[in-house]
Amino acid sequence: MLTLMLTLSVSAGEVTPSIKSNVKSSIQSNEQAEHWQNIESGGRNQAVFFHAWGGDPQINSYIRWVAQQVKAKYNITLQQVKLTDTSEAVSRVLAEKSANNNSQGSVDLVWINGANFAAMAEHSLLLKNWANKLPNFALTDPDNNPTVTLDFGVPTQGMESPWGQASLSFYYDQLATTNPPQTLDELLAWSQKNPGRFSYPKPPDFLGISFLKYALVVLHQQSDERIKAQLYMPATHSVTQPETSPAASAVTSPAALNNRDLILQPLWDFLDEFHPHLWRKGEYFMQSGVEMRRLVDDTELSLAFTFSAPEVPAAVKRYDLPPSIRSYAMRDGSLSNTHFVGIPYNASHQQSAQLVANFLLSPAAQAYKQQANVWGDRSVLVHAILTKEQQALFQTEQAHPSALAVNSIKMTLSEPHPSWVKAIADGWQARYGVSQ
Repeated sequence: MLTLMLTLSVSAGEVTPSIKSNVKSSIQSNEQAEHWQNIESGGRNQAVFFHAWGGDPQINSYIRWVAQQVKAKYNITLQQVKLTDTSEAVSRVLAEKSANNNSQGSVDLVWINGANFAAMAEHSLLLKNWANKLPNFALTDPDNNPTVTLDFGVPTQGMESPWGQASLSFYYDQLATTNPPQTLDELLAWSQKNPGRFSYPKPPDFLGISFLKYALVVLHQQSDERIKAQLYMPATHSVTQPETSPAASAVTSPAALNNRDLILQPLWDFLDEFHPHLWRKGEYFMQSGVEMRRLVDDTELSLAFTFSAPEVPAAVKRYDLPPSIRSYAMRDGSLSNTHFVGIPYNASHQQSAQLVANFLLSPAAQAYKQQANVWGDRSVLVHAILTKEQQALFQTEQAHPSALAVNSIKMTLSEPHPSWVKAIADGWQARYGVSQ
């Protein structure tokens, strides 16, 4: 924070603090403008290899639209490298670093968040302090909006730029069920009354892990605050368990307890009761969200979930889901997070990648992305600080009957620390994955 002198005597008189502050701000603005001019001049006429999950046709189509825009604006050739899992890009950059390839990397831009960001940050695989210098980053109101500066609770430190927001929501076939469950407890009761009509993808699938994280967070909503806090700490952290907690009597030395056992045991207890009532009696799990959606369309499942609510009406319009599908959010909370783009430390076209990232944050790109028939991904921009012309870009037509209603998410649940992804996946595999 600037420390201003109360007065400054000069030959021409005195400079007041407000004048000095304005001069300082003007100098900073000029420096920022000059910095971005250098980025623009150096980043034009280059190729950018954007490594991004390629499993959704709508998202792939949107990225092709982005490619057209940056080609016209900067003569940048944006090429999407479609990934099955983002860890593929992480492994590639790590291999390049091991081979001392520190300036000619094959990954220019990568779509990341959560555990993959944590892994790249831990191994110093990301370019630092660039995202906060993007001109459009200011439209996210970062000083008052921690969702764009924290990734699963881990500070981004300018290593990644926010791209969109997503929340876990559910959808059901109203011809098969008219009273879908509204909480995790109701989901268990509903599954007991409707055996075989619900399931979830096998971990480490992203959607499968997301459902398990939702269940884990909800199961700990009534836990002691010291236990609940462990969800947002590394999964290997040791913890002193409160003697008044339900699990305290089950261990001989609470102080020596590893927090994995403490945090995950309620989840395993829930799944042990839950699994026998799932599709194929919980003895087999689908591999992906696409397969889960197909089972709904085939009427094998009556209830499913997604981390991209707009994909539901899009699937109905493509006839991949029946017109009787309806969407809703759980009353006990919706797991929510922000997803980002990062630039590897050794990217071959760092300036060009920054131009693309800044365009992804533009009101035009964010508004187009938010349209249900395009992608439907929620914008990370804070509308209150946009101009009226920019706000007008986000006006939408009447929603499809199968779409998630506006403001239907009444309670959001924060993502646990990224290390819990592996802890959950490993624990699940050890207990339920042997016969898969």
